Amino acid sequence: MNNMPEMKIGIVAVSRDCFPETLSVNRRKALVEAYAKKYDAAEIYECPICIVESEIHMVQALEDIKKAGCNALCVYLGNFGPEISETLLAKHFDGPKMFVAAAEETSKDGGLIQGRGDAYCGMLNASYNLKLRNTKAYIPEYPVGTAEECADMIHEFVPIAKAVYALENLKIISFGPRPLNFLACNAPIKQLYNLGVEIEENSELDLFEAYNKHEGDSRIPEVVADMEKELGAGNKKPEILNKLAQYELTLLDWIEEHKGYRKYVAIAGKCWPAFQTQFGFVPCYVNSRLTGRGIPVSCEVDIYGALSEYIGTVVSNDAVTLLDINNTVTQDIYDEDIKGKFDYTMKDTFMGFHCGNTCSSKLSACEMKNQMIMARSLPEEVTNGTLEGDIAPGDITFFRLQSTADAKLRAYIAHGEVLPVATRSFGSIGIFAIKEMGRFYRHVLIEGNYPHHGAVAFGHFGKTLYEVFKYIGVDVNEIGYNQPAGVLYPTENPFA
Repeated sequence: MNNMPEMKIGIVAVSRDCFPETLSVNRRKALVEAYAKKYDAAEIYECPICIVESEIHMVQALEDIKKAGCNALCVYLGNFGPEISETLLAKHFDGPKMFVAAAEETSKDGGLIQGRGDAYCGMLNASYNLKLRNTKAYIPEYPVGTAEECADMIHEFVPIAKAVYALENLKIISFGPRPLNFLACNAPIKQLYNLGVEIEENSELDLFEAYNKHEGDSRIPEVVADMEKELGAGNKKPEILNKLAQYELTLLDWIEEHKGYRKYVAIAGKCWPAFQTQFGFVPCYVNSRLTGRGIPVSCEVDIYGALSEYIGTVVSNDAVTLLDINNTVTQDIYDEDIKGKFDYTMKDTFMGFHCGNTCSSKLSACEMKNQMIMARSLPEEVTNGTLEGDIAPGDITFFRLQSTADAKLRAYIAHGEVLPVATRSFGSIGIFAIKEMGRFYRHVLIEGNYPHHGAVAFGHFGKTLYEVFKYIGVDVNEIGYNQPAGVLYPTENPFA
């Protein structure tokens, strides 16, 4: 997966000039040593130029971490810290930043007389000054700690910084307007620009022209062989692989030719109704393959779905998928396979589905098939290309970042799991369980006017996603989550 950044966090220690500089020097060294013992030392860089006490030091430190190739910053308060210089450093650093502070240690640096640093106090001034300068920075839940604890905080910052940096260097490429009768995924693109994301909108005709130009491409046999290897016994539509390989090469070449100055790319693709009749297949399997490589391809020109998928990819460092919050679990399946075996009510469960866009590594087993829904009104042979299978059981995070119709950012996050229960259905599909899903469905998804597409990351990443959404500007009151029983949503009737 190479469609995402590698982070290098510059650690700059700061010191207020009426406190011993040695406090910050020694504590910085201990922090770096603690990080290197526990985590990948390549993720951090210790700025050795100076301890920042003044604006001149700030400029020197800024130049040093830039020269070292740092794309994220950690301002470390070894003592109280110089509130002006340290926040100017954050303001002028072009990338994600965090602030942490040193806890006191009686046995070191002169104890609580000559060795007291008061960084606990300094963090308050730092946060106040950041607000004065309209400068965003990540401050951990409890930002004061020992060297080992601060190392853990920086490590938790890595995926947050990675997502923020990636968004500032992302281009979303879309093809075609939304299908008719599909206003659900419509959203203003203004917030993309506010996030630093570029958007390139293209016609389906542009894509079709590029696809036709790839006919007979010498690379097609190699891609077909790779598809055959991936599908194995699930290769039930071998006659369609040449076309799918041609389409995959078309998208990959388009990315290289159109990403311009941007480093990372996601795609929002058109997949019906004219796609099948003109291209002669559905693109689901190709979408799954690219998503599995870290290049999310959302269905149905869902631009904010692609954005959400990309954030999930970066945060989880793994493949994601985009699913319809689709249908209820039947009573007989619940009674036979869930009730008494798992701690979920009927309303906690639902099926997440899409035609066949989930990569093979996230399915229990897979087969290449045709798209059954589309085949109800079209010749079956033009609907081939879905990757069907039940989604592998395990922890998941269901989430989405969305712009409202009046261009406000909103998001939701919910932890849950895919149950090891057969769906008895079709498509890329799984039986999902999220605690208090029924209430979440009504008072977050419906009340928040979210579309039916949700991004799925494979694992529990809510803590990181929440901090990413906060950092990029989503109001915390607009980040929905599944409230536990007994805690009412604002729109929930207390007498119900």
